Amino acid sequence: MRLKKIQEALKTKNIIFTYTEEDNCGSLDFQFRGLRYHIWEFVDGDIWGVETNVYHAGKSEDITGDYEKEISELILSWPDMAIPG
Repeated sequence: MRLKKIQEALKTKNIIFTYTEEDNCGSLDFQFRGLRYHIWEFVDGDIWGVETNVYHAGKSEDITGDYEKEISELILSWPDMAIPG
């Protein structure tokens, strides 16, 4: 399983997501406040990264480096989701 830090951040915020893995790259899809987001991991040679729209819901961008830390910190800064009672 990949993208563990990001999955933990989503669980902490009670955001339901789907996880898939193909060719040892993780993929997360989820909704937050009515917007759909994706985090799709890739490897290009020896460079790992993700294509994601978490910064701008309508625009995808590539992030390399410590993308798990960067994205999980962003998600943890979002307001909490209401839990149905």
